[in-house]
Amino acid sequence: MPVSGHYCSKFATSERECAAPVSVERAPPAPLAWHDVPVDPLEPLLRLADVASTLAQARDRVDDALRHRALRRRGGAVAAEVSLRAAVASAALEGAAYELAEVRAGTVTDPVLQGALRVAGAVGGLVDRWTRAPLQVLARLHVLAARGGVAEAQLGRPVSDPAVAARLCALAGLVAGERAAPPLLRAAVVHGELLALRPFAGPSGVVARAAARLELIAGGLDPRGVVAVEAGHRARGPEYVGAAGAFATGTPDGLRAWLRHYGAAVTAGADELTAVADEVLRLPA
Repeated sequence: MPVSGHYCSKFATSERECAAPVSVERAPPAPLAWHDVPVDPLEPLLRLADVASTLAQARDRVDDALRHRALRRRGGAVAAEVSLRAAVASAALEGAAYELAEVRAGTVTDPVLQGALRVAGAVGGLVDRWTRAPLQVLARLHVLAARGGVAEAQLGRPVSDPAVAARLCALAGLVAGERAAPPLLRAAVVHGELLALRPFAGPSGVVARAAARLELIAGGLDPRGVVAVEAGHRARGPEYVGAAGAFATGTPDGLRAWLRHYGAAVTAGADELTAVADEVLRLPA
């Protein structure tokens, strides 16, 4: 039956991004779909088997990687290399796979790859706006990601679907609301929901992965944005695709599969950071 998009009124941001309730037809809710839980939409997810421990292990691995001495001595070089690798991995997950050496040489003109590079370069400047006006940031990420690949009229504009609009509004409320849940969990939900919705034309996956990175930075897990989570997803590519599809079902098993994958990808991303940091220390000063 028709229901009002209650998250819109409850979590409207100062930018009034979701001020108008949206009336949509909605099927009976999935048992643990995060956007259907009325009080704390994320707390039940931590009770799923192995989720809390998987995310805790990933957090510990990130903490260890962030203590690498290269980040104190040559942090700029580490950040630049991680940003490049993250962009290449994100483009590859969107179907535009290229060797790192090709991209480093500047010979790849593929619009998806170029968009991923633009997004990677812009993430740091969007962190402050992310928690205040997340829908504006998502629109900006799409403009950067999809320029040259979709029609100008589609840039920064979500698809015209009331159900997608209502769930984007709920997601914006999650990002702009109370931040009690662990950053890893929040980032995983942001990422999974945007993959499930594909709210923009063209490379929506690039937008989803950048939004998750913003959540990790804003939440304080990776304040410098140097954990190469995208590389972790690419390294587990088939699992990434399968787990994202499982998340979209909204079932406990599907959500658990995605959250466990996300923890493993973050762990792999932390290991990639360590490898990059080791390489940078070996380079001439």
